Amino acid sequence: MRNTKILAGSSHPELAELVTKRLGVPLSNCTLKKFSNKETSVEIGVSVRNEDVFIIQSGSNNMNDNIIELCIMIQAARIGSSKRITAVLPYFPYCKQSKRKGRTSITAKLVANMLAVAGVDHIITMDLHASQMQGFFQRPVDNLYAEPVIARWITQTVPNWQNGVIVSKNAGGAKRVTSLADALRLDFALIHKDRSRMGPQGQNRPYSGMPKSGDGESSVRVYEEEEVIVKEDNNDEDLTASISSLNEAGVNGDVVNAAVSVVSDKDGESTITLVGDVKGKIAFLTDDIIDNVGTFLDAADHLVKKCGADKVYIIATHGVLSGDAIQKIEACDSVYKLVVTNTFPIPKEKMDQSSKLIVIDISYTLAEAIRRTHNGESVSYLFNHAE
Repeated sequence: MRNTKILAGSSHPELAELVTKRLGVPLSNCTLKKFSNKETSVEIGVSVRNEDVFIIQSGSNNMNDNIIELCIMIQAARIGSSKRITAVLPYFPYCKQSKRKGRTSITAKLVANMLAVAGVDHIITMDLHASQMQGFFQRPVDNLYAEPVIARWITQTVPNWQNGVIVSKNAGGAKRVTSLADALRLDFALIHKDRSRMGPQGQNRPYSGMPKSGDGESSVRVYEEEEVIVKEDNNDEDLTASISSLNEAGVNGDVVNAAVSVVSDKDGESTITLVGDVKGKIAFLTDDIIDNVGTFLDAADHLVKKCGADKVYIIATHGVLSGDAIQKIEACDSVYKLVVTNTFPIPKEKMDQSSKLIVIDISYTLAEAIRRTHNGESVSYLFNHAE
């Protein structure tokens, strides 16, 4: 790759090394430092005049510093007369704040505007939280997908993966889950979480959830599945109807409690219901980001203890894993493995705390996207191929 310079910020140096190693291009020297007043200083150690510059900077636990550092690096390359500047952000900062809720800001759009003002010409990212975010940018955006790499890992690593079901932990991830299920030719399922509604409308609902706990502590209560026995006069066999959804059923008007888990936390109570069948199967609980693992653990407990799943793999592209998320995953018996890619840096001390954590290398996809962008080739091939 001639006339190319690849720079790396401080957020994820390991991933930058993997990408440059695959490209066969050395990482250009760049000095990053902070003054005593915590201001960030960037000095590019090589000439970037008329060069194609790629800056690799993912989000990390120091998200705000990473954004400012990236903007300063872009501005330094722009002032240095670069021919084109491409920001490579495997995890796009503030991507979860992509819509307005109440009196808040659409922060993802603000970050996109900051990059444009800094002077970026092109942006490469992966698995945006909402694909509509591409409309936030004033510059071309390539939103890559980790799905081909994840699908390859499943087929090469998971025993008896053909007996699996791709599960979404909420309705918002249905499109992502169906895409992976189609790639693997597997069935998919959906977990519906219905939060208890306060006020007269919630009290008058046909199915208003389970009794209030009132203790404020997080707990999961699983109600045993009841069976309805139907006998026919001309048949000696008992026909057993198993109820595995939230639909109300019963005999003589009696309501039968379905396969429902009730979760109680500081936000109130909610019911968890599975739409689909995972009994005796491997459940791949999939989402784009795993940060606070509460909803994942509730879903895993429901799949194993209530719906009869054989194993539960939690799979996510971006393993943010804030706070004590690793310890919670390790302590949950319902979770067999936690699988993430290396788009987001995970400290080694965190990785050592869990025997369930598996990290998939995504550097090939990013390296190939950089190579194709530099050569003016299409990157759509990477949407469906792992290599």
